[in-house]
Amino acid sequence: MKRANLEQRGRGAGGRRSRGVGEHASTLAPQPPSSPAQVDITCAFCNGAGKDPFGIMSPLATCQVCSGTGRQTLHQPTAPCAFCRGTGVHPGSRLTCTTCGGVGTVEVPANAVTCPCCGGSGRAADYVWPDSPLSCGCCRGKGVVAP
Repeated sequence: MKRANLEQRGRGAGGRRSRGVGEHASTLAPQPPSSPAQVDITCAFCNGAGKDPFGIMSPLATCQVCSGTGRQTLHQPTAPCAFCRGTGVHPGSRLTCTTCGGVGTVEVPANAVTCPCCGGSGRAADYVWPDSPLSCGCCRGKGVVAP
């Protein structure tokens, strides 16, 4: 069909039907899925103080994890970070945990099971090298995996 015929039938150049009078965008647009419950968590890196716990930049510097608020919002279900053991600090350093981003808590799948590679410790080769500074490759340090 020619372009003029398509426009006469209420279709644009792309072949899509244009909205006519009385049609509302809300009835045509897909509805977003309902969001899972959110939980407000105290920042583990600064213990809710909102200040840099190590004073690396300056004693007055704000926490880089929570931007000085002392709180973080995550989607449930959540679990304590297995890699940093909920501290928010990377083991053996003063950097933020690479698994949880310094929050100390991670979002996990609803039907999560203990990681078969690390046994839930979140650390690579924990049975050979206790307190390994490397996160598990299977669960990425969370300690749980989806079945």
